[in-house]
Amino acid sequence: MGFNSQKIYDAIVVGGGHNGLTAAAYLARAGLSTLVLERREIVGGCCVTEEIAPGCRASTTSYIASMLRPEVIKDLNLAQHGLRMVPCDPAIQVPFPDGRVVSWWANRDQAVAEFRKFSPKDADTFVRVDERLKKLARYLQPFFLEPPPDIGTNNLQGWTGLFRVGKRFRGISSSEISQLISFLTGSLGEFLDRNYESNVIKTLFLANNVYGKHGGPYQPGSALGLLFHLLSGGEHELQGFYGHVMGGMGAITQALAAAGRKLGVEIRTSAPVAQIDVRNGRARGVALEDGTEIRARMVLSNADPKRTFLGMVPARELPEEFTHAVRGIKMDGPCAKVNLVLAEEPRFTGTPARATPLERTFYTLVPSLEFAERCYDIAKFGEIPEELWVDCVVSSNADDSLAPAGKHILTCFVQYVPYRLRQGTWDEKREALGDSVVKKIAEYAPNVPNAVVARQVLTPLDLERTYGLTEGNIFHGDLSLEQLFFMRPVPGWSQYRTPVVGLYLCGAGAHPGGGVTGAPGHNAAQQALRDWKKGRFKEVAA
Repeated sequence: MGFNSQKIYDAIVVGGGHNGLTAAAYLARAGLSTLVLERREIVGGCCVTEEIAPGCRASTTSYIASMLRPEVIKDLNLAQHGLRMVPCDPAIQVPFPDGRVVSWWANRDQAVAEFRKFSPKDADTFVRVDERLKKLARYLQPFFLEPPPDIGTNNLQGWTGLFRVGKRFRGISSSEISQLISFLTGSLGEFLDRNYESNVIKTLFLANNVYGKHGGPYQPGSALGLLFHLLSGGEHELQGFYGHVMGGMGAITQALAAAGRKLGVEIRTSAPVAQIDVRNGRARGVALEDGTEIRARMVLSNADPKRTFLGMVPARELPEEFTHAVRGIKMDGPCAKVNLVLAEEPRFTGTPARATPLERTFYTLVPSLEFAERCYDIAKFGEIPEELWVDCVVSSNADDSLAPAGKHILTCFVQYVPYRLRQGTWDEKREALGDSVVKKIAEYAPNVPNAVVARQVLTPLDLERTYGLTEGNIFHGDLSLEQLFFMRPVPGWSQYRTPVVGLYLCGAGAHPGGGVTGAPGHNAAQQALRDWKKGRFKEVAA
């Protein structure tokens, strides 16, 4: 492998996903010798661009950039390393079975004009509610780039954290507190039924929420997505930003890797970590699957909590109650991905002839809240719904460098399929899932089935095996209220530290959770650096 077995790194980062690369870059920027070890042959984790047919590249897993932290983009100069994003406009677009295509434009006045066609009352409501939601989201915004308070301690640091939280809510009114609690605990469906009359407009809101989560739109806690998607993102810090990444999502991690290397980060691919070396309660380095041992003063794991603590850390080194809590983290990923190469552009019925390529890029196939709720009800019992919710991005329309002339890339996110099947295996049912997705798309774009020249189907099991996502969960643990903020990854351990001294969790299983944000990586690095500055890791890792 070319490792210097005598070298002791200041930090090793296990996993080269976007959060691992973010953490590594911040550590190196602070002067720490940092090594990233990635199990696959490419860096990026689930934020990658991969060739799925000769000359045809797709964002194989994550596919739209929304909440990538502006601070990370600026701090690491990602634009200088090739990152370029084009706003999705429309941000959401839903074709309906009656042939209409309804767009939610990035410009609010344009969006309101579109909504007014279906309900003048709802258009007026949208303006009022949008202002309210954005204000509530701004209260949550600061929590993304700082650790949650440690509510289980009585020391000065714990009280300081609670005081910091209180300051964030200075000026919030009693009605806003009620609204915030309602969004944290209530359901998306009930909120929409309470505020809107048009099923079309309700469906547009649905198309912007509950991705990758357990539970249909009428499940408690599903309204939280309304606020999460209004957090700022992109280099211009726009609330509710959605972006197409030029070069695919892998351009984000390639920029992070380039930024890290410039700062001194070493990155090794095809280097799967088998075990984190723990001695006397302290992380001392890692052992690779080929037997290579590498020493370090601290270790940060970008793997999910179950893979980290149930697979890489010896059980004897962890408190039994901690291990029990980690086993209880709800994973059970409810989604899949299908990537297609087409011989012609999909023609979605109802799309205006004057629509630009960018306006012919993003389509969400979910006709109603009731449809979505039925999908989840079927999937939660281990069945694959016959009628699927499919999110479609004709990414080659936004970026023609992804495919040669005459070819088109259609990448499809499939919501509400079970990780555990009641009957059969995913290896047996993989192609049937692909067929069902193509069939669903054909209801809205009839030319697609005969245009398919290559197809990649990634089931929840494939997401686990290929991308290292335990149980296929794209968020490293469900984004439900009992698994967020100071409850993430488990109560008592929300501040990136772990029961093993010198071992930190820097992936999406830590606060604030999943999505391509860079926030967990940023926050974990800052926490590790605080400990570093206190002199805890200066002695040689023997």
